[in-house]
Amino acid sequence: MRKQSGVVEPFERSKLKRSIQVACAKRPVADSIDELVDAIEEELASSAGREANTARIGELVMERLSGLDQVAYVRFASVYRNFQETTEFEREVHELQRRRRYEKPGQADLFRGSGNRADGPSGEE
Repeated sequence: MRKQSGVVEPFERSKLKRSIQVACAKRPVADSIDELVDAIEEELASSAGREANTARIGELVMERLSGLDQVAYVRFASVYRNFQETTEFEREVHELQRRRRYEKPGQADLFRGSGNRADGPSGEE
């Protein structure tokens, strides 16, 4: 795997899994993390002849997280893309909204008051 700095080091499944676990913390998708990591590993392996790089891996993670859990996706994207301003979060959420095909039943809706909030449907703690 080639890092952005140009350094080449072996791919480490555990590092990939840890970064996804952080993004998915306290989200209802914990059971899907191993499957997600497996799918990314398979895609990288099927890209025979192409050297994997961290940018490609990050894009694969974001692609899969966007369909799995919107909150985990934004968390991962914020670290991967090194968000510095709240406007970057807003831009990412608006992009998700534009691509409504990523909405899945049961996910917290980031775009409108759906009642699927961590503090309960009534807004009470």
